[in-house]
Amino acid sequence: MNKHVNPTERASTDLSRRSFLVGSAATGLVLGYAAVPGLEQALAAPSNFEPSVWYSIAPDGIVTVTCGKADMGQHIASTMAQIVAEELGSNWKDMRVQLASNDPKFNDPVLGAQITGGSWSTMMNFDAMSRAGAAGRIALTEAASSIMGVPAGELVVRGSTVSHPKSKKSITFADIVKSGKITKTFTPDELKAITLKTPDQYAMIGVSVPQLDIPPKVNGTAKYGIDVMLPGMVYGKVVTPPVRYGATVKSVDDTAAKKVPGFIKALTLDDQTGSTTGWVVAIANTYANARKAADALKITYDNGPNAKLSSQSLLDEAKRLQAQGDSGQFFVKDGDTAAAFGTAAKVLEAEYTTSINIHAPLEPMNATAEFKGDILHVYSGNQFATRTGAIAAGAAGIDPIFVVMHQMWLGGGFGRRLDADMMVPAVQAAKAVGKPVKVIYSRENDMTMDYSRPLTFQKVKAGLDGDGKLIALNHDVVSAWPTARWGIPDFLSSSVDKKGPLDAFTVNGADFFYSVPNHNVRAIKNELAHNATPSGPLRSVAPGWTFWAVESMIDELAHAAGQDPAQYRIALLDGKGKNDGGAQRLRNTLLAAMGMAGYGTTKLPKGEGMGIACVSSQERATASWTACVAHVAVSPSGEVKVKKLTLATDVGMQVHPDNIRAQVEGAALWGLSLAMHEKATLKDGGIEQTNFDTYTPLRMSQTPEVAVNVIANGEKPTGVGEPAVTVIAPAIGNAIFNACGARIRSLPITAEAVKGAMKA
Repeated sequence: MNKHVNPTERASTDLSRRSFLVGSAATGLVLGYAAVPGLEQALAAPSNFEPSVWYSIAPDGIVTVTCGKADMGQHIASTMAQIVAEELGSNWKDMRVQLASNDPKFNDPVLGAQITGGSWSTMMNFDAMSRAGAAGRIALTEAASSIMGVPAGELVVRGSTVSHPKSKKSITFADIVKSGKITKTFTPDELKAITLKTPDQYAMIGVSVPQLDIPPKVNGTAKYGIDVMLPGMVYGKVVTPPVRYGATVKSVDDTAAKKVPGFIKALTLDDQTGSTTGWVVAIANTYANARKAADALKITYDNGPNAKLSSQSLLDEAKRLQAQGDSGQFFVKDGDTAAAFGTAAKVLEAEYTTSINIHAPLEPMNATAEFKGDILHVYSGNQFATRTGAIAAGAAGIDPIFVVMHQMWLGGGFGRRLDADMMVPAVQAAKAVGKPVKVIYSRENDMTMDYSRPLTFQKVKAGLDGDGKLIALNHDVVSAWPTARWGIPDFLSSSVDKKGPLDAFTVNGADFFYSVPNHNVRAIKNELAHNATPSGPLRSVAPGWTFWAVESMIDELAHAAGQDPAQYRIALLDGKGKNDGGAQRLRNTLLAAMGMAGYGTTKLPKGEGMGIACVSSQERATASWTACVAHVAVSPSGEVKVKKLTLATDVGMQVHPDNIRAQVEGAALWGLSLAMHEKATLKDGGIEQTNFDTYTPLRMSQTPEVAVNVIANGEKPTGVGEPAVTVIAPAIGNAIFNACGARIRSLPITAEAVKGAMKA
């Protein structure tokens, strides 16, 4: 995620940088981490044909694609298989998927890490997996030519069969593999030179084929982290301190715990990775007994430096930092905003806030650890295998080369499983008792120790000329810095004012595609929040809050200028300069959503309104263009009912249309949940909400109609999982204003806030 490299450019160089061997010799693959007896033979059968590390074809014709991305319900494994199958020419019924380990051979040669986030997976892997499939097809074709004694150029590959129409000869992939005659190899340059299919030639891409992961998930053969069972395994249950971060354990009295059947020991964690502080894990023969033992422990803490902090104190600190003219670093610095404000006919200022939000995936955090000699095996579903292996190694005090990461299916991730804190208690417990240990967080552990979406404070100042045109905008964003916490330099960006690195994942989206001649964006790190509430990426990351401010302010400016908010946006999306291309695509989605929803042409009852927003999420360099029209009804008491969400999105080429629609629908509902329902609060250094009775995501009864239009245009595929999250809140906020005149600037939107704004 080095911000200086466009991820789409990384994708095009993926396999061209990789040694790509095709032939029987490629089956003798050696693991990049410490050798485990028998593992090499299990991973690569000698008779398999392995065109690349990403897939193999068995003698029975089964094509098994290895997915180097975490699959958390978004079906990315099937997507990777579909891309391979298109160029390979295989029959979909012959395709299978499996998940990659942390073997370095699976690391992207440019990115250098296995990571799933940013809605990058398809866009970053499309070209690489296409070339992998095409190379396999070419190798199979040359082998078939030799076997059948016909020119390779006259052969057709379709349905896992190579055919020669003139002679009516044919041979299956299975028979070609069994022949052992595949000898074709590719240099990186040859691989790069392969001519891929054009969209008009696609037979698989663009088709909603059955998802390969659904049958094993239905019949139970797909294993999640929580399903792991090992011989001799025992269980650990963590006891977390009353503050989110900074506590230390003073004493542990396990007298009562010793009376619990099956209790083994209580272990105070010594976490040198900095992931946890003040944690104790109770170890017992069953999870039920581990829970009982954990509840029986009497632990005293030093609650540390954050013990008195609250959400209000974090917000107060954010406002203090923003008021300092020299705090933070500049993410965008175009033109001279100070001079422009001096000549502006009208200047508007507004403050926008978002609360702490929790990931809360259905499958709670878990990990299983086992030492086999010098080798540490860890089992868990994770989104960042490279970092997860390093955290496990750090917890064990060993070199990462001695860690084997067994990737499992994920019961939800949403960014939470980019972190690896669950490794620490599992690894240290396994080391302490000399047995495999599975640690499962309770829902209370999961919520109070989440790497949450940070509380944010944003101040926006905008200047209009005499015609109402936007001529200057200052945007200050204050928050904890989620990716800076990882300590990985490539995740940070150089500030344009050369004051040092900044976390672009707190300000992405503020560098929008509207044409504004004078534009500043300042990223300000709230150290108090950063230390007290260690934050992590949550589905949509920064655009989830930056577009809340940007799209709300654009609406405010349109009304201040006496113009229709849609036409105001269209005028700003003129595609000038650096906004060429992107602005036009965003404008198209806005027009499509408006047309679908009947925006501007539908007469609504009193108390109802439509609002719009359009965004370029996830990041400017990897954007998917998304617009929303929200239709709401507001009662005199301030209660808001979202009646319909109409979305249009441009994701370039569609690999699997049904999956894209499902992703957009799910992202829209996630955005609605964040906009209207979800809020966590900090009190005395700890998160107050401990379960779904107090942290209340969207319920099914609150779900509105969602209409989706996916614009397919043959452009390079972009991301789907997150962009629609970011457009919902501002569209709803703008709809509320049109319904009742209440301008809301804080998330989540409450009836009290709406009623108060109506009175104002």
